[in-house]
Amino acid sequence: MRILFGVQGTGNGHIARSRTLARALARCDVEVDYLFSGRAPGHYFGMEQFGDYRACQGLTFSSHQGRISPWRTLRDSHPVSFWRDLHALDCSQYDLVISDFEPLTAHAARRIGMRSLGISHQASFEWPVPRWGENGVSRWLMGHFAPVQQQLGLHWFHFGAPLLPPVIDALEPSTDHGAVLVYLPFEQIEHIQALLARFTHHRFICFHPEVLATYEWRNLIFNPTQREGFLEVLRGCRGVISNAGFELASEALSLGKKLLVKPLTGQFEQLTNGKTLEMMGLATLMDSLDPNAVRPWLDSPPPGRVTWPDVASEVARWLVAGATEPVEALSARLWQRTLYPEEVTERLCELEGGERISAGWLASLRTF
Repeated sequence: MRILFGVQGTGNGHIARSRTLARALARCDVEVDYLFSGRAPGHYFGMEQFGDYRACQGLTFSSHQGRISPWRTLRDSHPVSFWRDLHALDCSQYDLVISDFEPLTAHAARRIGMRSLGISHQASFEWPVPRWGENGVSRWLMGHFAPVQQQLGLHWFHFGAPLLPPVIDALEPSTDHGAVLVYLPFEQIEHIQALLARFTHHRFICFHPEVLATYEWRNLIFNPTQREGFLEVLRGCRGVISNAGFELASEALSLGKKLLVKPLTGQFEQLTNGKTLEMMGLATLMDSLDPNAVRPWLDSPPPGRVTWPDVASEVARWLVAGATEPVEALSARLWQRTLYPEEVTERLCELEGGERISAGWLASLRTF
């Protein structure tokens, strides 16, 4: 079996998830070629798992000062380059095209009628999951940005839909180093400093794409973004302050870390993520970099650990077997192995029958 796997390179979460899937596919002896788009080729790191991957410009959304910038998005888009790369991409030699919200591979497969599969958190919005801030434009983008024939949506809970739990590496907590991990890549460094320097009795270890070398400023340590060092800090931290991306929140919850999330302004997916985590009792939400939200959160207890199954290995075996098992059966089997803290289970039980959640999903709810 030969697969072309396209990955949206804008966020590190897409890459982390695809790295986990790449290991699982390699264990199944599947031949996979990887294509990344949405980031300058020289800005990728920790890419050894992907072999001789290909990087293209693709399409992405641009942000400025913690919010989506329509002007910068328009300025940074290169439709001619995208059109050229699309028509130069030959996917006819593959048995399957997989897209993690990557538009080039998805549109190339669609152009010739090639079998295509989407695996992403964005794919979960094909179903009636809880959402906030959605409008006609965002609905259109979700449906047309990276169109595929079949979607495998990933989420923190299934909400009555045939979704799968998050795809993450198996992580174990390490010795508590007493610091808070901060990952706010869409915010300006001086704004992060102004927010956290006042909490002098706490130490913060920050990772940011604009940092080129590690340095210390008051009670903050700033590091360049790099995978292994980031995971080391994550495993031993007291909690995580981040934007409302999907993958980091999933990793933090698997370690039992408390979360304080600030969604990227103007991005409905991040707002939905933050509201969903808050609704489930898994995170505290702040609309802006607000010290009044940070102060009580620092003293709050963690919510407890969420146990996710090995989704990547199950998906790899499902693909190798021909993907003949109904997605509904695959979904049910994986949620049966997911364990939640008791308080989270109680919150979900209270939400049953609400307008945002379909009835009948409590049958698979399990408490750790």
